Amino acid sequence: MKITQVLAMAGLLILASCGGAEKAESPAVQEEAVVESVETTYNVDLAASSVKWKGQMMGMYSHEGDIKFTSGTVTVKDGAVVSGDFVIDMTTMNPTDGNYDEEKTAGMLVGHLSSEDFFAVESNPTASFSFTGADTGSLTVRGKTNAETLTDIVINESDAGLKATASLTFDRQNYEVAFAHPAQEMVLSDDIVLSIEIVGTK
Repeated sequence: MKITQVLAMAGLLILASCGGAEKAESPAVQEEAVVESVETTYNVDLAASSVKWKGQMMGMYSHEGDIKFTSGTVTVKDGAVVSGDFVIDMTTMNPTDGNYDEEKTAGMLVGHLSSEDFFAVESNPTASFSFTGADTGSLTVRGKTNAETLTDIVINESDAGLKATASLTFDRQNYEVAFAHPAQEMVLSDDIVLSIEIVGTK
């Protein structure tokens, strides 16, 4: 009987010691599982960032080019946008396509796009976008503001900063960007396509 009791007590001690080892490991495992998300705000690098635009003459050709930021910040958390605001300088429209000749120059296109027929740049020298969600925001063009949705969003964060791209297609009619002559309107697509490239620094 004494031998049996000794063996039983030894078994209990072994089980107790094993249980104690498991309890000692659990706080470490639990500690590793707790990782807090951090919001990071980036300033837009104005020289390295750009917006490319494209408009289509239906059944004919397109005009495209780029335009510059004047300011911008974006806050990112867990790989998604939390908030952000961008301002575009409408006086920096720069055509990059080759659909011009001596009679219809790139400079003439900029002049027309800047006129009251389109973006009325003299009275509305900037456009802006303010995020309201991870892929939504308020776009202001020619003093008119509408809700718009970004697509094809790609966000990459590193020690060097932020690199992000996205696309936005908006209906120019919603911003009163239109010819006064119906016949000319018929050959223009209502869609203006923006391709956005952001380089951000902390």
